[in-house]
Amino acid sequence: MREETRQRRHEAIAQAAYDLLAVKGYDGASMLSIAKAAKASNETLYRWYGDKQGLFAALVRDNAAQTEEVLTKAIENSSDPLNSLHEIAPVFLSMLLGERAIMLNRAAAAEPSGELGAALSAGGRDVIQPLFARLVAKATGTSGAQTAQLTGQFLGLLVGDLQIKRVIGVQAELSQREIASRADAALVAFGKLF
Repeated sequence: MREETRQRRHEAIAQAAYDLLAVKGYDGASMLSIAKAAKASNETLYRWYGDKQGLFAALVRDNAAQTEEVLTKAIENSSDPLNSLHEIAPVFLSMLLGERAIMLNRAAAAEPSGELGAALSAGGRDVIQPLFARLVAKATGTSGAQTAQLTGQFLGLLVGDLQIKRVIGVQAELSQREIASRADAALVAFGKLF
């Protein structure tokens, strides 16, 4: 199968999974129901993803991929890491507060086994936070525990409680202008820390 065709099919499967996740939650979104909604065979889903946990882990990776790519390029190519943080912060915040990430987080919060939460952590936070730490280290000239602390402070300033407010439905999706403003304010406050 050509990569372009496979990618289109993957996106159809992902959309079907998100649609079912919104209606039935993680437990109610079976591989068979996702396959039917995506007009794919159940065998294809199992061959491509292994199981439901593998499918949702792929959705988490897809969701974090743009931020991961931008962070990796900034670490490798940036002569001005603070400027890179300025460019990356809105991309990250848009992903984190976007509808797909919020759906995944709502489902993980409601899923009692912790299976989806573990996939979210492994494919999202455990990938993205170390990349932010590397960029923060370049920007601040720090290392080790100090870098970890500054990274946590930066992400705290950037995200605050917006993600949980979105998850529990008390915060509407932010506009790109609101996201840019939030990122700018976080960077100004972060600059004062060091």
